[in-house]
Amino acid sequence: MNGWVNGAQLVFQAKRKTGDYHGQMDYENFSKWFEEMLLPNIPDHSIIIMDNASYHNTTEETTFPKANARKENLRKWLDDNKIPWGADMLKPELYALCKAHEPKPDYKIDKIAEAEGHSILRTPQYHPELQPIETCWGVVKNYMAKHCDFTLDKFRKNLPVAFSQVTAKTCQSLIQKAVTEEEKYWKEDGEIDAFQEIDTD
Repeated sequence: MNGWVNGAQLVFQAKRKTGDYHGQMDYENFSKWFEEMLLPNIPDHSIIIMDNASYHNTTEETTFPKANARKENLRKWLDDNKIPWGADMLKPELYALCKAHEPKPDYKIDKIAEAEGHSILRTPQYHPELQPIETCWGVVKNYMAKHCDFTLDKFRKNLPVAFSQVTAKTCQSLIQKAVTEEEKYWKEDGEIDAFQEIDTD
């Protein structure tokens, strides 16, 4: 709640014109930043909130069969996991049975965080209002846009000033706003459940 994490700023010049930084970021770059710049600079037992960017969700290699796996491989996976299947089941049925028992993803970044005593909390997909960082980036981008003369030198000079626009007070306000949004969703979810219970009585 105190603003940007000191010592964790990662700024680099894009080498490809892909529209945004996501085209330059992959799991290797992200995990290196995560281990070397973020984790050493946050309090013990922190909860790290992430969205569902692909480089946040890189999983460990597993033996779970892919959709194009052979029937023999699907049957073997089911046997290995003690899940009964019928000899007359078609390949799509076997795969659907496998998917129904697919284990939860084993994310690489979660293991790194947990080894250091931290935990990861992922927000639902397509809900930027639950991600305070999205508005923080908006503050930075708006400042840069208003003070742009389309030169790289001015951009570099303006960037630290743009980051400074996001203060501890800004973060506290945005986090409270996200909590309010979350509480609204919980309330709506409860109302839907209550309505469905009445409807089925």
